[in-house]
Formats: sequence, C-alpha cells, structure tokens
Amino acid sequence: MVAKIGHGASLFVSISYNKLKVDDEYGKVLFAQHIIEQSDGTYQMPDILHSFEPYLSANRRTEKPVIHISLNPNPSDKVNDKAFSEMGQRYMKELGFGEQPYIVFKHTDIERTHIHIVSL
Repeated sequence: MVAKIGHGASLFVSISYNKLKVDDEYGKVLFAQHIIEQSDGTYQMPDILHSFEPYLSANRRTEKPVIHISLNPNPSDKVNDKAFSEMGQRYMKELGFGEQPYIVFKHTDIERTHIHIVSL
C-alpha cells in the first residue's frame, strides 16, 4: 500500500474535493468520526465543516492544520468497503488521531480504488 500525506490551510478545499467525488457518484463516505450526519445517512458540507470548528478554533495559530491522507492499496488487492473503513480507522488510531473528528472517503474515479482521510 502507498500512503500519501498532505497538509494544508483550507479545510473547505479538502472536504470540497472529496465531497465532489461523492456528488458525482465516484465516491462515498465510508466512515466519519465525530462528524454530524443527516437523518438520511448523508453528510453535508456545512455540517462537516461545523464538526471541525471547535478544533480549528483551538488551533488558530497553526498555519496548516488540515491533514489529507490518501491510502492506495495495490490495484490487484480486492478491498471491500468494510476493510477500507477499518483501514482508515486503524491508520488514524496509529497516528494518534483516532479520537478527533475525521472523515473517510472512498474514491472510484480512477482504475485504482482508494480512500482519502481528512482531519485536523
């Protein structure tokens, strides 16, 4: 598996990128930790952003508080949604970020199915 870890200043950009994949039916939310979920099981931009607000407020002096991780298994590996979700949760736990808000997106926009994790 290949992991790519990026960081940035804009939570909106990272969430928008992933939410666009979901809206275009090239992705879906597999797991969300401490993120507001609608009664129909969907996640909306204002709710997602609001879920991160207490953490952003507590770290106003941090220049690049957003972490955007892409986990890419070997294309020959057949990973189901449950395994992808568990992979994202374990990755965040091992980083020490398991108890803070984060959201795991699955992308199918390219030949290699992979996940993205966005947190602070």
